[in-house]
Amino acid sequence: MKGKVRKATIKDAEAIQFLINEYAKQGLMLPRSLNSIYENIRDFFVYEEDGKILGVCALTVVWDNLAEIRSLAVHPEKRKQGIGRTLIKACLEDAKHLQITRIFTLTYQSEFFKKLGFKEIDKNTLPQKIWRDCINCVKFPNCDETAMEIETGGNNDT
Repeated sequence: MKGKVRKATIKDAEAIQFLINEYAKQGLMLPRSLNSIYENIRDFFVYEEDGKILGVCALTVVWDNLAEIRSLAVHPEKRKQGIGRTLIKACLEDAKHLQITRIFTLTYQSEFFKKLGFKEIDKNTLPQKIWRDCINCVKFPNCDETAMEIETGGNNDT
């Protein structure tokens, strides 16, 4: 990989929205408004190569010691090149820095997350998530995504 992962900036918002909403059109993730991306820009990491945003992922703090990895999207022509894995690892490092040890995701790509050490969990173990975001989702209460989590050390030894 010749690109790099970095924290997103305001100038990345439209590229982030484009990638996410391309997958949303296929029903693979929920769409995000530009307003939502601006409001949550600090949560996002981007993968940039030659000045172009080719991947995006967010780590959103949900509760005490609980964060969600969300909005993982990689440009279709760049899939299966390690970009998604690199973005997830950046989010997990960020969680560790924040001393958050429990990270979850809701996904249709459970095999991908299993390879990274995530384990399937019952959605009912995520009550804060249900009331925070899910209640406003068009798929609620019949969500067909798989809930998965990983636990990290959470120690900030640096």
